[in-house]
Amino acid sequence: MSREVVVTSRAPEAIGPYSQGVLANGFLYTAGQIALIPGEKRIQEGGVAEQTRRVLENLKGVLEAGGSSLENVVKTTVFLRDMNDFPAMNQVYATYFSKGPPARSTVAVAGLPMGVLVEIDAVAVAGSLEKK
Repeated sequence: MSREVVVTSRAPEAIGPYSQGVLANGFLYTAGQIALIPGEKRIQEGGVAEQTRRVLENLKGVLEAGGSSLENVVKTTVFLRDMNDFPAMNQVYATYFSKGPPARSTVAVAGLPMGVLVEIDAVAVAGSLEKK
């Protein structure tokens, strides 16, 4: 089995013992991304729409660092603090995955890291790591 860790400054640094992404056997598995602004220790201001946009930009950064892209995502999992936020999250999500969207699961959870409103992870068909 081939396995490589993906690290990029285009997404927040891991805030625990995990990798931003892992390439394994042709797939890129991302860690759940929250609305942390890369290079900063603060959460994106605004509601679930603004946080979803930041989360998807963070995911995009990890995917591209792993030689993939949003277009290559085959599965996402969306974690919402409140299922009433689904329509606003879904509206932003649809702008990032407008053509042939990936399979998706969406669940409401009791809480998310740093009090955020949304977290999303992804599995994508991968390429090769970007050159640093």
